[in-house]
Amino acid sequence: MEIGVPKEIKDQEFRVGLSPASVRVLVEAGHSVFVETAAGEGSGFTDEDYETSGATIVSSAQNAWNQEMVVKVKEPLPAEYSLMQKGQLLFTYLHLAATRELTEQLMRSGVTAIAYETVELPNRTLPLLTPMSIIAGRLSVQFGARFLERQQGGRGVLLGGIPGVRPGRVVVLGGGVVGTEAARIAVGMGAQVQIFDINVERLSYLETIFGSRVSLLYSSPTAIEPAVRAADLVVGAVLVPGRKAPTLLSANLVDQMHPGAVIVDVAVDQGGCVETMHPTSHSQPTYTVSDVVHYGVPNMPGAVPWTATQALNNSTLPYAVKLANYGIKALEIDEPLRKGLNVWKNDLVHPAVQEVFPDLAK
Repeated sequence: MEIGVPKEIKDQEFRVGLSPASVRVLVEAGHSVFVETAAGEGSGFTDEDYETSGATIVSSAQNAWNQEMVVKVKEPLPAEYSLMQKGQLLFTYLHLAATRELTEQLMRSGVTAIAYETVELPNRTLPLLTPMSIIAGRLSVQFGARFLERQQGGRGVLLGGIPGVRPGRVVVLGGGVVGTEAARIAVGMGAQVQIFDINVERLSYLETIFGSRVSLLYSSPTAIEPAVRAADLVVGAVLVPGRKAPTLLSANLVDQMHPGAVIVDVAVDQGGCVETMHPTSHSQPTYTVSDVVHYGVPNMPGAVPWTATQALNNSTLPYAVKLANYGIKALEIDEPLRKGLNVWKNDLVHPAVQEVFPDLAK
């Protein structure tokens, strides 16, 4: 199969769909890989690295897209819509629940769109989302701590505190992978941490990790509201696979938070769990509502591309190889991969996304 790897064009997105190591595996399996020039530079990979691994370097995005399968990191942007081709396999993050326009464009194009974030194992884990969730969860507190600095518009709170001064208060909404990793970093910094989740079994599991260092609470408005009002940093870590994230923080509740408090909504790529949150970018990561700093960058792992590209490829490569070897038939023999199918033959086929856009589903 001929596989294209275009350069990512999302704002300050430095990850790349395939690393040179992944290219080598695909080439040795008999496939041809065409990488757009400079596609890997942001992740620390040169064109020479790709050529050494067996790739062909092409001079334009058009040439990278003009292949049987395209492997990317982020969803196609408007400048790429015209490059998508009927019958082409597209393997990337899509997060369609957050964007009707992209959903409609994929349907019109006739591509077969397989989303990393909806590939699902029998135990309901999301193997291609997990590595980026780990990174995003860890970064959420790292960025939150930064924007709590007074010079960044924050309260001027040091999350770890010092002897004689209380540490910062961190509220994590969601106890999944993102929330767990956010709590891990916040605890490591010395913050006071609360995790809210509706899954009691998950809370019990988290107790085995954190013990008494983290307050583990059942998620309800009655419990969340006073915690958020007292928080220095709130991390939105809610995920409902394929669906829009539920709104847990209303505009009214945000208005009651401390001036200079920070919200980092990792769920923003699925619509966000904060009513006042909208997507931002690495170039302009924050804005303020009710004197509360809002951070809504949907591609947070793009800030650490050397780590993120390799972590992503470790998970995506086996599926990419299967798609290259078998084409669309790979979906017939691999149930988790089949669950990644979002758009096929101009139809929206993923049940969760159909629920978001019922008028687009047949």
